[in-house]
Amino acid sequence: MSMNRREFLHLLAVASAGGMALHGEANAAQVAATNFYDLPKFGNVHLLHFTDCHAQLTPTYFREPNVNLGVGAQFGKAPHLVGEALLKAFGIAPGSREAYAFTHLNFAAAARQYGKVGGFAHMATLIQQLKTSRPGALLLDGGDTWQGSGTALWSNGQDMVDAALLLGVDIMTAHWEMTLGEARVKQIIEKDFKDKITFLAQNVTTADFGDAVFEPYTMRVMNGVKVAIIGQAFPYTPVANPRYLVPNWTFGIQEESMQARVNEVRANGAQAVVLLSHNGMDVDLKLASRVTGIDVILGGHTHDGVPAPIKVKNASGVTLVTNAGSNGKYLGVLDLEVKGTAVTDVRYKLMPIFANLLPAEPAMTALIAKIRAPHELKLSEKLAVTEGLLYRRGNFNGSFDQLILDGLMAEKGAEMAFSPGFRWGTSLLPGQAITMEHLLDQTAISYPWTTTTTMSGATIKTILEDVADNLFNPDPYYQQGGDMVRVGGLHYTIDPNAGAGQRISAMTLRGKNIDADKTYKVAGWAPVAEAARDAGGEPIWDLMSRYLKSIKTVKARKLNLPVIKGVAGNPGLTTSAI
Repeated sequence: MSMNRREFLHLLAVASAGGMALHGEANAAQVAATNFYDLPKFGNVHLLHFTDCHAQLTPTYFREPNVNLGVGAQFGKAPHLVGEALLKAFGIAPGSREAYAFTHLNFAAAARQYGKVGGFAHMATLIQQLKTSRPGALLLDGGDTWQGSGTALWSNGQDMVDAALLLGVDIMTAHWEMTLGEARVKQIIEKDFKDKITFLAQNVTTADFGDAVFEPYTMRVMNGVKVAIIGQAFPYTPVANPRYLVPNWTFGIQEESMQARVNEVRANGAQAVVLLSHNGMDVDLKLASRVTGIDVILGGHTHDGVPAPIKVKNASGVTLVTNAGSNGKYLGVLDLEVKGTAVTDVRYKLMPIFANLLPAEPAMTALIAKIRAPHELKLSEKLAVTEGLLYRRGNFNGSFDQLILDGLMAEKGAEMAFSPGFRWGTSLLPGQAITMEHLLDQTAISYPWTTTTTMSGATIKTILEDVADNLFNPDPYYQQGGDMVRVGGLHYTIDPNAGAGQRISAMTLRGKNIDADKTYKVAGWAPVAEAARDAGGEPIWDLMSRYLKSIKTVKARKLNLPVIKGVAGNPGLTTSAI
């Protein structure tokens, strides 16, 4: 299906006005829809970009963080701006649709006003229109697509592979895709994607001889312009995820290799060079300052919905760095004007996908229904009802993570619990039923085992220090993305600006100081070690579904948060209404 711009805007107006009884309200809905998605064509190179959708095929709620601290050179700069600071920096009106999309402010009320976001059928409608108005436009997938939902888990990523093919993805890179294992990744690329989707990762090589595992880049001609797209998979995959899932591949930032690839495509006549990256935004910002010849970085991994590109100077000019959020909530639209051998002008807009403004595309709607049909009964199983807002994002904890911690401690009889600082996972509004689908949105991984471990106080501190250094190291190349490990039972103080090994202090349990030599019973899940896999603990979704059914009603959770030192005035933190 294709439509011209006028037909598309008419379709938006009809969809947005549907079901409204009052003429004035219908007119307002029409104006909102047409104005919001009317993006005139510009330039002669057009790239559409989404990333980190984490297998969310249907519209969801997703709350942005109220804590996303920047340290060192990143203090007070995007992406480390939240709430009012972000609105001010990017000129977004408080209380607007954009404020709802890009911040946590008054989230529950705003969600009820503006509705759910994302959904592949709604995104497909927008992509079709943008491709129609932008001849030759390419759709780029930044990775973290095949993991994050029940249907992706049960189909080994096949649901998302089929959806990406129908959506019209042209090029992709990866991270969580690797947690399906080397054989499955290669199977999809060599069979499903053959001659359809180009899978790029210049920084992945074989562990034995250092040979390239995937294509490093692709050259395309668009409207007479030669464009190079280079791919960068998540550099720390074997560290952040189980090494045994990718035993024969090595990763890394590979800055020298990146520069060599850029030089190579420039020598081969590339007039525009774009990096499709899963580094994380802070890493991309540093990379852009050191590697020359890249015009734009379309980034992912850290789930930062940044409304406008960040300009980074380097030895040969300026590179624009973007990051397109997560959960299928946004579509980045990059328009370049290329003349001769250079990009002369740029337009970029990160467009939130509002499900109540964009009509669902029929073919994608049908595919999603087909994917879900065999699992609908299980997905819709009601486990409990939440009285408070449930969400995940934030540097130190989220209310759904707190719920998981409480469940682990209760079911395992543990004094403490650890839960990974994942940034994916949908949000639930007060009064919503918690279904098995919602639980899997938080837990659907290929290494879901729960654990009970006896740890010394010294080991507990070492773990917290290691994760804190990953998150707050002032050198972005030592940051691996994600957030601080969530902890239950244990209380502590953290100084993000301190040096490695010196950030964590004042650890207590039930009001008593943690003894470095004493041992404690700690529950957890998502272990990366082979021994934990072989032990075969209960999957986290089984433990949590039992816990949720037992409590029936989830009261508003009080977050177990650390005392944070040295962050007064940091615009990456706010305690305003959530």
